[in-house]
Amino acid sequence: MKTYADIVGDGGSNLVAQMQQQVARLQERLSSVRHIVAVVSGKGGVGKSAVTVNVAMACAMQGWRVGVLDADINGPSVAKMLGVRDYTPHITPDGVMPAEGPLQMRVMSMDLFLPDDATPVTWTAPTQQEAYVWRGTMEMTTLREMLTDTIWGDLDCLFLDLPPGPDRLPNVAGLLPFMAGALAVTIPSQVSQLIVTKSLTLAKEALPNRVIGLVDNMQGYVCSHCDTLGTLFPEASSAATAAALQVPYLGGIPFDPQLALALDQGCPFVLNAAATRAGQAFTHLAMIVQQFLNSKTAG
Repeated sequence: MKTYADIVGDGGSNLVAQMQQQVARLQERLSSVRHIVAVVSGKGGVGKSAVTVNVAMACAMQGWRVGVLDADINGPSVAKMLGVRDYTPHITPDGVMPAEGPLQMRVMSMDLFLPDDATPVTWTAPTQQEAYVWRGTMEMTTLREMLTDTIWGDLDCLFLDLPPGPDRLPNVAGLLPFMAGALAVTIPSQVSQLIVTKSLTLAKEALPNRVIGLVDNMQGYVCSHCDTLGTLFPEASSAATAAALQVPYLGGIPFDPQLALALDQGCPFVLNAAATRAGQAFTHLAMIVQQFLNSKTAG
């Protein structure tokens, strides 16, 4: 019986050539995308997808050609938030046509391929134990295929809405070493600060000098009667967290009850409420992202 040491090269599998072809296809598909930005969080439930959708929409409102890829394979929500869940992906010889959201935003999500709300994403393997072992690899393979097979066209920015978890960005950065930057989302609570610190530490290692900054979501709430800002969480200093890690602190976005309603209805909040406090915060954050990306292009 031969051991691995006895096998010359790749044992005839042509694996190296296959990987090179996959990388070449991915680079070719994304060659018309000027910038790719990942939106990350530490823990779930901080409103990362809501921030992704509204920042992307604010960029589109300022004339940018924008796309959003829901990289959360197992818990996709972007298609719902952008009102495109009824779209059936159209497969052409050149690839898959993405859904078109408000302001011609291009959207791709695993949600568009599921037959109904109750259907989860399941992974085929001889045993469930093997499915568990290989799940991370299969998720990354699926994400690579979604990036490669989607006809993105000419975009100024493609936003990737990553699943929660500190380890997510390094995996995607390995797939997309030319990624332009990452935006981290947290909430002003000590628990969230604890986890987002880990995410930012890994983000700095995976994308040196490309962490756009840390933003506080749900930083207080807007009173519908008097328009004053009230406390929503026992405040923790996200600014101090950012300063300790030497990444920019980008301020906060107040919670507005109409924001949740807009997302449930499939219409980004900022599109119709740009003049509100939360709308202004999303617009300001989008401008920071654009300035960061333009500075990278100029450099």
